[in-house]
Amino acid sequence: MNRVVVTGIGCLTPIGNNIAEYKHSLFNAVSGAETITKFDASEFRTHFACEIKNFNIEDHLGRKEVRRIDPFTQFALISCDEGIKDSGLDLEKIDPDEVGVIWGSGIGGLQTMEDEIGYNAINPSPPRYSPFFIPKLIVDIAAGHISIRYGFRGPNYATVSACASSNNAISSAFDTIRLGKAKIIVTGGSEASCTKVGIGGFAAIKAMSQRNDDPATASRPFDKDRDGFVLGEGSATLIVEDLEHAKSRGAKIYAEIAGTACTADAHHITAPHPEGLGASNVMKKALRDAKMNPSDIDYINVHGTSTPLGDVAEAKAIQKVFGDHAYKLNISSTKSMTGHLLGAAGGVEALASLFALKENVVPPTINHFTDDPDLDQKLNFTFNQAQERKVNAVLSNTFGFGGHNSSVIFKSFTD
Repeated sequence: MNRVVVTGIGCLTPIGNNIAEYKHSLFNAVSGAETITKFDASEFRTHFACEIKNFNIEDHLGRKEVRRIDPFTQFALISCDEGIKDSGLDLEKIDPDEVGVIWGSGIGGLQTMEDEIGYNAINPSPPRYSPFFIPKLIVDIAAGHISIRYGFRGPNYATVSACASSNNAISSAFDTIRLGKAKIIVTGGSEASCTKVGIGGFAAIKAMSQRNDDPATASRPFDKDRDGFVLGEGSATLIVEDLEHAKSRGAKIYAEIAGTACTADAHHITAPHPEGLGASNVMKKALRDAKMNPSDIDYINVHGTSTPLGDVAEAKAIQKVFGDHAYKLNISSTKSMTGHLLGAAGGVEALASLFALKENVVPPTINHFTDDPDLDQKLNFTFNQAQERKVNAVLSNTFGFGGHNSSVIFKSFTD
């Protein structure tokens, strides 16, 4: 099978609007959580989120284009522009039939749905829906717009598995290239769910933190007093490429994708299996796919959402899979800084994994104040500040509502 490498990256996140800003914030323990600015959230249990900041979309896309695409697609195009530029791809010299787009999103055009349904609720007769309503809403449209923008005619589709969506997209991109069905895949994910409906919906199921008096410290993975996740928004892009194709054009290589896996909990629509069964299975299968031993992994970027049940289940799964080596690992949840980007989470966390590999620095789990007696405190959760260590291989986990689990393993590239 073909070897698969990452040759370009781009992002738009709550703690940085490009790669340089995002990396700086990750390693410097910056929280992206603030009181919501897009609407008055005071009527809900949660008043804050990790929104994109200091960003004007019309500085990047034309006004007419902006009106015709939902924010989740806007975010996707922004991170793809940076990723493709970073990859050094010469669009005039590559075969567009060998370049595809596999893109993840958990919800898609939520703002569009909210706007259209809201307008027609206030103005019920006659119903007036925009001709762009459906094309803006559907989850696959981001992949479609990316392919149209650059003329890529290879495999093109979306992966939808809630918070595992981006990892599943990366996994599918990996399989497509190693099986020889494309030379390059633009992959990653985007989400724009910091809307009234998004906040209201997640608040209704009491999934989010209600620490309205101190949003910056609200996301507290593995802390005794964690009370739910903080919703985030944004996008991340990885340019994933056949190794020989990358070498032939002299591309820089961030890392190699060593293996991936996907499993299901088959347990509950929102709660994880209490013993982390699906999580342990997916990590085992990713290691097997990569032909690696547990001792080969140096760092796990965990799903770590800051929910009471989820964090304990994932920690149990890690101990089950890694045994004594679990105590030699660094573990961290970068959601403590970015918030939970839902379908884009796997993408932004893949970038955090790549930064750890390239810089030999593990980003922290911030906002730790009190040890949780239900967690083994001998595990290194990389609390509160980044830690330097040699990082040769990283496993990145994402788990989604519905019991979807996905793991991706990145390793340092050696020819």
